[in-house]
Amino acid sequence: MSDFEEIYKEYFSDVHKYVLSLCRNENMAEEVTQETFFKAMQHIDKFNGSCKLYVWLCQIAKNTYFSMCKKQKRIVWSRDTEQADSVINLENDYFDKDTAKRLHISLHNLNEPYKEVFTLRVFGELPFSQIGELFGKTYSWARLIFYRAKKQLQEEMK
Repeated sequence: MSDFEEIYKEYFSDVHKYVLSLCRNENMAEEVTQETFFKAMQHIDKFNGSCKLYVWLCQIAKNTYFSMCKKQKRIVWSRDTEQADSVINLENDYFDKDTAKRLHISLHNLNEPYKEVFTLRVFGELPFSQIGELFGKTYSWARLIFYRAKKQLQEEMK
């Protein structure tokens, strides 16, 4: 087995989850993840080890996703019809569709890094340690940003 096959097997699932947390569309996430690994394979010689391989792959994935959105003139935080009709679960409280829409709008209006950290944690189900790595920060930083984002959303929902 080649080294890149091992990289693919080890990181595919985590990168896919990350992309899915960005786009909230399974088909697009699959396409972006495949393109990410294709680009990584082409440029693996440029990986200098200044960050973890997972972080490097996620950066490629993020850039690939944003490039695809620009090409398709899609709204970055859009959701497909099936997901837009679903009810959002936040802290085990089930909201009706109107409340879910308000929550989605509030989430979209959050400033960075709050929006991305909250999205990665809730929708991407990433642990705080990985979120911290993606931003070049600590586990504690990721927890704090998530907590602040959650508080802002809770205040807006009152």
